[in-house]
Amino acid sequence: MTQTSPAPTYLVRTLGCQMNVHDSEHMAGLLEGAGYAAAPADADVADIVVINTCAVRENAATRLYGNLGQLASVKAQRPGMQIAVGGCLAQKDRGEIVNRAPWVDVVFGTHNIDVLPVLLERARHNAEAQVEIEESLKVFPSTLPSRRDAIASGWVSISVGCNNTCTFCIVPSLRGKERDRRPGEILAEVEALVSQGAVEVTLLGQNVNSYGVEFGDRGAFAKLLRACGEIEGLERVRFTSPHPAAFTDDVIEAMAATPNVMPSLHMPLQSGSDRVLRAMRRSYRSERFLGIIDRVRAAMPDAAITTDIIVGFPGETEEDFQETLRVVEASRFTSAFTFQYSPRPGTPAYELEPLPKAVVQERFERLIALQERITLEDSHALVGRDLELLVLDSGGRKDGESARMSGREPGNRLVHFAVPEGAEVPRPGDMVRVRVTHGAPHHLIADSGLDCGPYEVRRTRAGDAWDAAQGGEHDHGGSCGTGDGAPAGPVGLGIPTLRRA
Repeated sequence: MTQTSPAPTYLVRTLGCQMNVHDSEHMAGLLEGAGYAAAPADADVADIVVINTCAVRENAATRLYGNLGQLASVKAQRPGMQIAVGGCLAQKDRGEIVNRAPWVDVVFGTHNIDVLPVLLERARHNAEAQVEIEESLKVFPSTLPSRRDAIASGWVSISVGCNNTCTFCIVPSLRGKERDRRPGEILAEVEALVSQGAVEVTLLGQNVNSYGVEFGDRGAFAKLLRACGEIEGLERVRFTSPHPAAFTDDVIEAMAATPNVMPSLHMPLQSGSDRVLRAMRRSYRSERFLGIIDRVRAAMPDAAITTDIIVGFPGETEEDFQETLRVVEASRFTSAFTFQYSPRPGTPAYELEPLPKAVVQERFERLIALQERITLEDSHALVGRDLELLVLDSGGRKDGESARMSGREPGNRLVHFAVPEGAEVPRPGDMVRVRVTHGAPHHLIADSGLDCGPYEVRRTRAGDAWDAAQGGEHDHGGSCGTGDGAPAGPVGLGIPTLRRA
């Protein structure tokens, strides 16, 4: 049948971690499968606005209700508009969201992403809000349709949930116990992404290296990394986030022995104090953590290691904090995500007496100053090195007199590079080899092609797919990613072809 009316548009706003980003891709895929169309990339509103929430930080609710407050007046002026709230905060607060923001149409949790289109239709039909929260996972998210925003890179969830009991963390109560996918399903999804042009995948899990515990194979994660190395066309494999307590030498060996597994590692420290780690129920101690770092660097001298650190956990003394500074100095992290402790209702630590805000702030600033120095030293050490970058779809940038593009090197550092006049301009997804000429605190600069050093472009299948997408030729549907004649833009994985009357 011929199309007689434009499809209603949708917009998904993501708050939170990589797992939320991946969940949002599935929400988008479900909506497209139900007949909705993505709003333009620069749009602030659409016919359907979905907010995928995070509950890890204390300001999560503030961010959500700030978003909802902005949307209230928009919805009043836009007949038929619907607002849905999903994710971890939705799982936690449930009907309270509708009580505080009665203009919300749908609330759904982390365990039932698949019902989003049905709940929207039911809310529209019944003219009342629909709140549906499941206590356990009903459909594994990776079996759902997906709409990816990037062609060259993709997320692949290998597990959901967490079996740990960290006293500061609310994630286990919102995501549930760990559930693992079978290796064959994971590798099939990776192969499907590669068939669509992806050259990089990131394996996701709340504790990614404990993968296999559900089906009784403690070596499953190392085996999975090695198996990814056998996939033709897959150039870069990353993973996040591992847990130090479950990080074993076979994973280090698999990383070092598998060429397409990148020498980058995000290893959450949280605290360098053994006493605080014990209070957090983090089942490792600082010397074990440092031992992992040493063994990773012995196997991969160029490994870039990042971390998470919490400052001001209840009961933390100055001596405890000094231990954190000691471990940070010894670890030489490439960068660190640093947080001031945020009490979360429903966690064991919530009942503990908080430290004075001024004390936490002062320690936080000292930690940032230390890590900034280490990060800058790391950047300076790379000046003069030749690196291969995966070019990002950043549209280029202007910096001073020269136009620059951006890419990520194997350690995942951001590099801004100049394209010499008259030289080939790489496409997003292509690889380019450049020489680092300047190290900044949070990025590197490579202007080598302007005077000396290499500038070499290697065209890739991802770049070809990006070209095809610009011309409206790239696959956007079909269960195996083999359809054609689709619109340009992000990539669909497992989304049926849309037909609207």
